[in-house]
Amino acid sequence: MVLDLVAIGVAAGAACTAYVVAAAKVVKQYERGVVFRLGRLRDRVREPGFTMIVPFVDRLHKVNMQIVTMPVPAQEGITRDNVTVRVDAVVYFKVVDASDALVKVEDYRFAVSQMAQTSLRSIIGKSELDDLLSNREKLNQGLELMIDSPALGWGVSVDRVEIKDVSLPETMKRSMARQAEADRERRARVINADAELQASKKLAEAAHQMSETPAALQLRLLQTVMAVAAEKNSTLVLPIPVELLRFLERGSAPAPEAEPHREAHDVKPPLHTPVTNSTAMPGTPHPPMPVVPESPAALDDQAHGGHESLGGAAR
Repeated sequence: MVLDLVAIGVAAGAACTAYVVAAAKVVKQYERGVVFRLGRLRDRVREPGFTMIVPFVDRLHKVNMQIVTMPVPAQEGITRDNVTVRVDAVVYFKVVDASDALVKVEDYRFAVSQMAQTSLRSIIGKSELDDLLSNREKLNQGLELMIDSPALGWGVSVDRVEIKDVSLPETMKRSMARQAEADRERRARVINADAELQASKKLAEAAHQMSETPAALQLRLLQTVMAVAAEKNSTLVLPIPVELLRFLERGSAPAPEAEPHREAHDVKPPLHTPVTNSTAMPGTPHPPMPVVPESPAALDDQAHGGHESLGGAAR
């Protein structure tokens, strides 16, 4: 009798132990427990920690509440300016309602992945190439809004979306490289022209200042010669001032010819002509002066004057 009671007690203890083991569940900190009793959703979501369910009646589903990083496969599309590109992205999302994530969608991960791919293709078709390359923040916000709108009904919240890479055809890459090179060359020319303009203004001011003090030009010349000679060059270029050239030009100019009305005694005899004494030879007359032809203007005046005198006499 005692043995039977002991056996019954042991069996009851084993049954209780098995029941407790089957009913005891542990929910981790980053998880939430959703209980289905005979296939019906229980309203209360089990919080992290130790919890009990009815064995063989309740079924506990644990939902991960951590942020999920999901890469979006590269999508190929044509932009609004007719350029074929290949774009891939990354979606960061998390479950905010464990019950809706299990009940309202079969597989919320797969659903978010498909929605991200569709939205990415739509964004490619609505954007231009320059926006995909330089204005990604705005595209990321638009892509996040497109994915987050339907995902909220599934108990999922999209944290952020980032476009990873934009692949371009090789011909387009070469064209963009030539465009960038031409733009840089244009900016370099503009900068050089601006520098030349500023330098010309400064040189004009310096020339104006040196014109007031000519000695400054000579000092500047000597300073330039010193700077050139300091490099230990075998050839030294020495510029000649313009004023020196003008002085030499004035010095080498021919003397002016004798005027027609000059008297005979002002003309000196040439060196090879023998000098005669006028007192020793009183009967020798002075040689006649050479007759200098008058200018055409004077002859013209005389002709007109003669005609006028003739006209007066005739009158």
